[in-house]
Amino acid sequence: MTQKIAPLPAADSRARRNVIVLVLAQAFLGAQMPLIFTIGGLAGQSLASNLCFATLPISLIVLGSMLSATPLSAIMQRFGRRTGFLVGTTGGALGAIISAYGLYLNSFGVFLLGSLLTGVYMSAQGFYRFAATDTASDEFRPKAISYVMAGGLLSAIIGPQLVKVTSDAMVVPFLGAYLTVIAINVIGSFLFAFIDIPKPEAPAADAPKGRTRWELITSPRVAVSVICAMVAYALMNLVMTSTPLAVVGCGFEQNDAANVVTAHVLAMFVPSFFTGHLIVRFGVEKIVGLGMLILASAGAVALQGVELENFFIALVLLGVGWNFGFIGATTMLAGAHSPEERGRMQGMNDLIVFGGVTVASLASGGLMNCSGGDALSGWTSVNIAMAPFLVLAGGALIWLVMRPKDA
Repeated sequence: MTQKIAPLPAADSRARRNVIVLVLAQAFLGAQMPLIFTIGGLAGQSLASNLCFATLPISLIVLGSMLSATPLSAIMQRFGRRTGFLVGTTGGALGAIISAYGLYLNSFGVFLLGSLLTGVYMSAQGFYRFAATDTASDEFRPKAISYVMAGGLLSAIIGPQLVKVTSDAMVVPFLGAYLTVIAINVIGSFLFAFIDIPKPEAPAADAPKGRTRWELITSPRVAVSVICAMVAYALMNLVMTSTPLAVVGCGFEQNDAANVVTAHVLAMFVPSFFTGHLIVRFGVEKIVGLGMLILASAGAVALQGVELENFFIALVLLGVGWNFGFIGATTMLAGAHSPEERGRMQGMNDLIVFGGVTVASLASGGLMNCSGGDALSGWTSVNIAMAPFLVLAGGALIWLVMRPKDA
């Protein structure tokens, strides 16, 4: 007897097309983020008069992302995803132009302004994962998020490798890398001509309004998903921001730092090919919890020593832990609010998440350069700082799982 294969839901035919576009955007446009995160702290170190501010450019990228999250969410809710994504690439291009000009002038202030504008692109990129769910069925939703995040696999390879080719290509260090970022944003903008996500209809007067922001954020499942997403992303950023400074500070070459970042970003996105399937099979709470455990193991490995293999292993674990924690938390959030709540919830989520990431990024430079007399002391402080936040996320997740289902 031949088994009849269920047809693909009509909604998922469109969703799969959109996923392809978003994967390409994640791969090509997304390459600018590992590129900038590899050199941002090093460029800041060369421009800043006080080394405690070396990672401030990266912190301002994250701050720009946090400040852009709510306006971008509102733009997408009113004008559609395509418009919001084009605003993002425009911000990325302008940020790179101003950053390049700051390098040319040897002006830390101008460079910081460019970094802040770069955050507009980073914020828009964060909405790729939500856009993947807009036309997807409940069954396809975690896989769609996972596939889009997997698009970062190519960006993990392209970005740091571009650092090697472009960072010293001109007389002014790192200038060639930022000129490359301009080109990436201009060319990558054309991808969004192919996205097929309907613009949200204006709600009728009698349409459901959904919960207020306060009601949403105090909903147990929403609150825990936001906490876990914030902790996963903030801790990843805390450690990754300091990594190039730690690698170079411990006597290795800039190319070694780029290779470690490449391994890290690969580890962030390679698991995405199966994270969605793991969530469907084992449940989202278990995958988020596993992510937090892996993040803890990354800190433990980093504290064992500063040999090159310690950096590689710790940063690979950091990437995998981020993947499970962040994709799991995103999936949890996507199923915890209604369509009419999408605009306010997604914008509020990214505001909170990137607010935490901003604090982590600011702390990273201070811990790395100002908490001890050498790179080893700073690197130790960075990794010890992970512990209380992992306890927070783990405790919140256990509370959610243990609470009565009808409460």
